[in-house]
Amino acid sequence: MSNATYEYVPDAALTGSMRDFRVPGGTDLLARTEGFFRWQNTRRQSGVWPFSRATQDGPRTICQAQDDRGIGMRGVNFASQDYLSMSSHPQIKATALEVIEQCGVHSAGSPALVGNTSYSVALERKIADFLKMEDVVLYPTGWAAGFGVIKGLVRSSDHIVMDMLSHACLQEGAHAATHNIYQFRPLDNDYCRRLLQKIRAKDTENGILVVTEGLFSMDSDTPNLVELQELCHEFNATLVVDVAHDLGSLGEDGRGHIGIQNMLGKIDIVMGSFSKTFASNGGFVACKNRAVKEYLRFFSSPATFSNAMSPMQAACVLKAFEIIDSAEGKERRQRMMNNVLMLRQTLREAGMDYYGDPSSIVCVKMGTEGLARLVSRRLPELGLLANLVEFPAVPKGAARFRMQVMANHTEANIRDAVERLKLAKQMAETEMAERDAPPMLQRAVA
Repeated sequence: MSNATYEYVPDAALTGSMRDFRVPGGTDLLARTEGFFRWQNTRRQSGVWPFSRATQDGPRTICQAQDDRGIGMRGVNFASQDYLSMSSHPQIKATALEVIEQCGVHSAGSPALVGNTSYSVALERKIADFLKMEDVVLYPTGWAAGFGVIKGLVRSSDHIVMDMLSHACLQEGAHAATHNIYQFRPLDNDYCRRLLQKIRAKDTENGILVVTEGLFSMDSDTPNLVELQELCHEFNATLVVDVAHDLGSLGEDGRGHIGIQNMLGKIDIVMGSFSKTFASNGGFVACKNRAVKEYLRFFSSPATFSNAMSPMQAACVLKAFEIIDSAEGKERRQRMMNNVLMLRQTLREAGMDYYGDPSSIVCVKMGTEGLARLVSRRLPELGLLANLVEFPAVPKGAARFRMQVMANHTEANIRDAVERLKLAKQMAETEMAERDAPPMLQRAVA
């Protein structure tokens, strides 16, 4: 439960979005940040700024946390990305301690120089074999991998065709690489085809990179990867699939939607992150020949000019892959999916709806940003950690709470979470109705 107390929430805290401050005006680069801070701080002081929180004992299913004012809370945790509950796995913790004792805590070099270790070399081979690809390049973060693969391969005269819901690292990598960017509607391969036809009708000389994700985290849905790869073959384009949210956690063998759709070893480029399922920071790009790997090593700046993953990180991810590729990994995936299905069913029984297909991400529909912010204000005092997602990360009027399921969640955790979310929503709806009432009625109620 939270120890926060809040007064009336001003209208300014329930309206506007971060997009309003993306392109601030003025000549003073520092002073023009103040408008955003004033809006943010109005939300913060009103208890409707649910971002930048810190856990005090790790991503456990029930944990202590505090907001960015230092106000503490304790509650059931559906806000952390630890899908198979690997961050506290005893074998992974033991591996971390052993490798720290052997190698220290720092790689102390770029992968292009002497930042690699025996653990990172073994991890590259493990991922390549896991995905039936030829080679792998490691990156210090998943974000760096997404940005780096696009910036490393694409030049200014090339073209990028991407699902409009692709992650920010992919979007920013695209904008850093070329102005020739085309976006297609989510999962709409016919729209993608029309864009490819349009590009190739005018340009048969330059490259095209098609970008999508194995599992989209805001809507919990997946594209038809077979069709997309066939389109790329037809139009002499290259496909990149980001598997950050499904690799390891979905599918009978943990190969995510690439495995589910029988596309192992058939996708041109597979990019992923370790931070959702593999108990560490870091990312990778898997490719089908060594030439691509070597090019990215020296022309993808986040790989070339960043320090390599620490030996402890690489060893922990390697151990996580071993567990995920075992009978225990299969059992953890089944526990996680059982929890997912129970959460979805319990939400329905409570009269709440969600987006997408069963996955570790269950995004619960809220609607308007104002209502969702009032819900977020109530959750700490009720004892629930859940992440608010609002415009511009999702469409305006489609705010949601992204419930992130872990294998170690219990039935009690799930029922408690739904009960608390339902109560917070009811309280917020009552508050919104009172705010929207005519002034005379508001005075009468008061």
